Amino acid sequence: MKLTSNNSTHLPALFDVAGAATYLGVTEHFVRRLRRERRVPYIKLGHFVRFDRADLDSFISEGRVERGDFARA
Repeated sequence: MKLTSNNSTHLPALFDVAGAATYLGVTEHFVRRLRRERRVPYIKLGHFVRFDRADLDSFISEGRVERGDFARA
């Protein structure tokens, strides 16, 4: 899973599919689908696919839905 480490947080800077799935708390199949649909940026290293932790954090932030006032019917 670990390709490059970031000593400040002890988390890898780049994740493989399994690592990205664990980090996001989803299945590997879902991560592969995100890549295939280009919904999350990825890095190609030869034939290896890696995901930057900062890109995964951005993906999480973009999906955040803030609490709001909803009109009651």
